[in-house]
Amino acid sequence: MKLLVTFSRKKGREPIIAKVVLETGVLINVERAYIDAMEGEVLIDVPDEDYMRIRDRMTELGAIVSLLEHAIRRDEHECIDCGACVGVCPQEVFSFDEDWKITMRDERCVICGKCLPACPHDALSLVQ
Repeated sequence: MKLLVTFSRKKGREPIIAKVVLETGVLINVERAYIDAMEGEVLIDVPDEDYMRIRDRMTELGAIVSLLEHAIRRDEHECIDCGACVGVCPQEVFSFDEDWKITMRDERCVICGKCLPACPHDALSLVQ
């Protein structure tokens, strides 16, 4: 299960992810991270059965945690199945089915955003 974790360094420089891994014993896969001197946003993947425990503990430590079920929205009325998204996606989220229609594998998305400007019909958007 993917969780988007946002935190502020104003509350301290404690290594939240490392602390949660040590306390819970749950392995956390960091898929994407943007961290600077004052704040950070990290996309993590955790086992489905442990997601609530991880979410709750990170929230206790001062992070804002959101469940990310769908990172990219595709407007099927706008999409012309051109495949521009297929070629630019580093995670192979997009592919063609047997009828040459675009399909998506949401669980692979790391919200890099490379597909958004590639789409000539603006059929893709980030889910906020």
